[in-house]
Amino acid sequence: MSAVDVSQVPAGLFIMGAIFILLTFSLLSLGILRMFQLRFKAGWLSFAGAVASGALFGILLDRWFL
Repeated sequence: MSAVDVSQVPAGLFIMGAIFILLTFSLLSLGILRMFQLRFKAGWLSFAGAVASGALFGILLDRWFL
């Protein structure tokens, strides 16, 4: 196993990836929390927001960086 050179990754791609990772996983964890609180509508909306942010990330990644 060798080290991976990440010096060629653009700063914009790194920042966008970090923001979308934080957004997606915070919405997923919030949805799980809402489900345990028996607030099912808010939980499903959080899950839908996580899926929507993942889809938006894919669209922006395709348009700007690929």
